[in-house]
Amino acid sequence: MKWLKVFCFILIVIMGNCTYLFAQEVQARVTVLSQRVSTTVDRKVFQTLQSQLNTFLNNRKWTNDKFSNQERIECSFIINIESMNEPNVFKSSLTIQAARPVFNTSYKAPLINFQDPDLLFKYQEFQPIEFNDNRVQGSDPLAANLTATLAYWVYIILGMDYNSFSPKGGETYFQKALNIVNNAPEARGISGWRVFDGLRNRYFLAENLTNTRFNIVHDIIYSYYRSGLDQMYESEDQARKNTLQALNQLFAFNKENPNTMFVQFFMQGKFQELSGMFKKAAPPEKSKAIELLTALDIVQAEAYKLALK
Repeated sequence: MKWLKVFCFILIVIMGNCTYLFAQEVQARVTVLSQRVSTTVDRKVFQTLQSQLNTFLNNRKWTNDKFSNQERIECSFIINIESMNEPNVFKSSLTIQAARPVFNTSYKAPLINFQDPDLLFKYQEFQPIEFNDNRVQGSDPLAANLTATLAYWVYIILGMDYNSFSPKGGETYFQKALNIVNNAPEARGISGWRVFDGLRNRYFLAENLTNTRFNIVHDIIYSYYRSGLDQMYESEDQARKNTLQALNQLFAFNKENPNTMFVQFFMQGKFQELSGMFKKAAPPEKSKAIELLTALDIVQAEAYKLALK
């Protein structure tokens, strides 16, 4: 029986190593801010919530693919609780950030830098944090709204990451995000999931990313990251040229489809990256970059002019 014990020991070691080698897909950091909530609420509740959400996001298997620790997608979720509307029901906003590495550099390029202003949810300390793609509504819509919203953004992050490495590589995950939209929790005060909940919400982003009329956006994502940023190590000139081409495509898309949410969503958080890339460009290329960037990112228009003058 000695050989059996040895075999079992080896098997345990192998399984342990496999667990180490193949990790979950996201390396998420959840932060719950509760300074605005009345001091009568026990702050320990928010610490517990933060811990549970970190476990939920980082321990769940979101895809069928195997990721090594080095391949995990770095992302952060900041839940800023604004008020407690009724016992255990919280009104908050959610800031989502995610990045992916640029080939042969230590630089992490932003994939997402977005604030979702409408997150109403119910939470009692130690309640189960669960999500089921086939039962998005759960048993309590207000409780389910928290995990549905986080799962939606994880799928958007996965879609953006996969798209940045492979043409239309993120299609599966954008469809999963759309499934959440179509089956989203419904209750008084819940918003952000429907066409009439404003022009910049979860509905419109998922619609933009799955609408076959807008297929060009997937080429733009791929071209910007894979043909643009990832080429900086080999040839800065070619990388700038490819990035400018992606921006040209985005400009044309925006002209044909004005006020589409995708354009604003894509451009957020890219000022430092793009101004740094085109600062060394030749005058004609720099002039074209200013023309495109000031049109695509109106909020940062003057900043681009100053940075690239």
